[in-house]
Amino acid sequence: MTAPSEARPRGNRLPRVARRRQLLAAAQQVFVERGYHAAAMDEIAERAGVSKPVLYQHFPGKLELYLALLEQHSEALVEKQRAALQSTDDNRQRVVASFQAYFDFVSGEGEAFRLVFESDLRNLPAVREKTEQTTLRCAELIGEVIRQDTSVSDEEAHLLSIGLVGMAETSARYWLSSGTIPKDAAEQLIARLAWRGISGWDLTRS
Repeated sequence: MTAPSEARPRGNRLPRVARRRQLLAAAQQVFVERGYHAAAMDEIAERAGVSKPVLYQHFPGKLELYLALLEQHSEALVEKQRAALQSTDDNRQRVVASFQAYFDFVSGEGEAFRLVFESDLRNLPAVREKTEQTTLRCAELIGEVIRQDTSVSDEEAHLLSIGLVGMAETSARYWLSSGTIPKDAAEQLIARLAWRGISGWDLTRS
């Protein structure tokens, strides 16, 4: 349990959207620190500086809190990937930007990536569906570029995009845990590997 001195002061009335944002931020801290199963609604309420009834007014249970956070950060990752691919028409730079999106996500404030990539609730259908959907949505964005700018079929583009997403996620998470290579150097290194592979197909433009 977080000590009262560390909790936010209670009593401030906030608009519903602001209160929800505050509760989600507190829940994220507790979930990342404790893991889902060890996290308690009492501690989340205390961390947010509200009473448990206020917390339950916004979220009927711990799972609903977790799913709301998962949705929020899954959308953030997809939007990072979309922005990366739209940031340039140069395909080599697109590859770099695509990997940068993953490295930015895993190194972001609050370790939100753990909710998406390292959930201890993946056995629950709702969580598994959301995490798999996030992977597929990122892959679909990448696959669309591959389909447009190479000679491969739709099925081949999809498989390649799934492979690239897996490479981006795995390498970014390993980079964060190892801490042995500067972020920009790690991004360029993995992007170079990916580009050397994907550029082996006939490109309609470079």
